[in-house]
Amino acid sequence: MKPQKTIQKSAAEELAPGQSVPLLKALHILTHNGGINADSRRKLKQVQHLAQLIKPAIDAALAEKPEPVLADLGAGKSYLGFILYDLYFGPAGRGRVLNVEARPALVETARKIAAESGFTRMDFVEGTIAESQVGAVDIVTALHACDTATDEAILFALKHEAKFVALVPCCQAELAAQLDGAKGLLDQLWRHGMHRREFGSHLTNVLRGLYLEAHGYKVRVTEYTGFEHTQKNELIFAERHQRGNPRARAEFEKLAKEIGASPKLLNFIEAGTQ
Repeated sequence: MKPQKTIQKSAAEELAPGQSVPLLKALHILTHNGGINADSRRKLKQVQHLAQLIKPAIDAALAEKPEPVLADLGAGKSYLGFILYDLYFGPAGRGRVLNVEARPALVETARKIAAESGFTRMDFVEGTIAESQVGAVDIVTALHACDTATDEAILFALKHEAKFVALVPCCQAELAAQLDGAKGLLDQLWRHGMHRREFGSHLTNVLRGLYLEAHGYKVRVTEYTGFEHTQKNELIFAERHQRGNPRARAEFEKLAKEIGASPKLLNFIEAGTQ
């Protein structure tokens, strides 16, 4: 494998106005001399564009509450949380960013970077999405939360009564396994393994959108970046307008029954979240 070539030039043209260069160096997105390589450029483009798409939700939350809270779930190295804080919460002078991550080493590193950056309103919760209890949350984000972790993020949003949800799913394998061997009027759609993976991924996100609608969210599904940056670029953005939607609930249940598969985490609608 050829060594990765670092582009030795200023990355200023890649940055948003006012974006912290020391932060991006600490995150190893920029090199120590301000350069940027191809992989880091793709990563930065993805996170920055997602941050722009989330900005209206942050602006709305800041307008509605004195101290809104955003929770980034399955945060990994917390790239998204750091950039959202740097671009929006830091300049606003209020609001908090919570980062939930199960791997202790990543949490420890992120806490150190936040302390060194003076990001005093960033918190890091070590634990799984499903088990985390963090109090009231206004916005939930999850970037490339693999397989059922996106479903856990949806249930987290409902449990914490988040008004906004922004999800970029990844590696949806659960339904593909359920469809293997399933028979019905539409089974030709998933007879071949490649089609089963693709259809299972598509079906998973359709059901996720319906599930959010069943709980009163208005859902928009769109690309969040170009395919040249990532193949996993579907954004599910939801804003809650009401407590529940019986029609969407019926459509969710009907589709799951007709196909014979549904995400296990979402195959019930809890009375407590209606």
